[in-house]
Amino acid sequence: MTITTSAPPSRSTPVALARGFLTGAVIGGSLAALVVGVVVEKVPLFIGGLGLPIVYGLLLLLAGAPRRAREAEVVPRTALAVIESLRAIGGETSDVPVRFDLTVVPDDEPAYRVGITQDINLVDLPDYRPRGVLVVKYPPDRPWRVTIVKRPTPEWEERAAGAQLDSAPESPMVTEPSEGRSTGFVRLFGLLLAAAAVVFLFRVDLFEQQDSAASPAPTVTSTWSTTVVSSGTGTVSLGPDQSFLDDGELRKAINSLTEGKDPRQAITVFAQDRVLSVVFSPSGTKAPQFDPLSLPYERFPALVKEAETTLGVHSPTSWQITADHLAGSLTIRVGVTGPEGSASLEANGEGQVVRRAPAR
Repeated sequence: MTITTSAPPSRSTPVALARGFLTGAVIGGSLAALVVGVVVEKVPLFIGGLGLPIVYGLLLLLAGAPRRAREAEVVPRTALAVIESLRAIGGETSDVPVRFDLTVVPDDEPAYRVGITQDINLVDLPDYRPRGVLVVKYPPDRPWRVTIVKRPTPEWEERAAGAQLDSAPESPMVTEPSEGRSTGFVRLFGLLLAAAAVVFLFRVDLFEQQDSAASPAPTVTSTWSTTVVSSGTGTVSLGPDQSFLDDGELRKAINSLTEGKDPRQAITVFAQDRVLSVVFSPSGTKAPQFDPLSLPYERFPALVKEAETTLGVHSPTSWQITADHLAGSLTIRVGVTGPEGSASLEANGEGQVVRRAPAR
């Protein structure tokens, strides 16, 4: 059997570039609005910073509805597949997310290799083992979006029971087309431009706040990060090749913002790959607040990993975590963005997942 596979080209279409720019602008603008809104004590600006990502997510959901409708009309193709390897990657419920490495063997096309993640019930997990043959289905125009058929028809179940399948070459694997470097660049440009625009629009109020401050804002620079603390905010920026998903980085950053100071309550804690920002509660405010040291930072990397692998965003390009007390109880929101759109999950104050919103 001749096997031919090729890596799909990266996608940097005008639509992808525009969406990347808007996504970056929403992230940068909302974060800047939260920080500036607290510093200059403008409640509408702060609320706008919280609401902008929600509105943008709803718009993306509505804009993608026609595409999802077209994809739903495509009749999926059924094929046999052999399990090359599998491993459970976490989960706290009866359904465990499992990472499968499969060789898919369509009837009338060359076999190909693909990696997928699918939830498997703990009771059924022993039925899946290396070199086992499965029945799978996938859209003909998106062969990387493979789904295991847990209850195949008797005909396909009989074929799978007697099939002997060869493995496809491990490289290259069929994956979803990436966005390309240009999309990442315009996303970063949109983030910086939106943040600068918010600061520019409220520069007068910001300068007045700085002039009236009792003491200048201290700036501490170390070999691993830059920490800036003011009366209303604290920000930690990591250097290149570092991430707040690295072990212990989040806890170390929070300690650098609160060490040697009186206990301070926070309104919002926001984290991205290399930026952590805390909006502290001004004295006398009645806004819902919490102790920033109480968050389960050790759980944050696992929550991001779960959001990136179990919510239908197969090629995540960015993530963000927001913790606040605005909904009545301490809530940790983890959002991921990729070519499929945006997805999110919510966790309680102990880092336990309570709600999931997959990409659709």
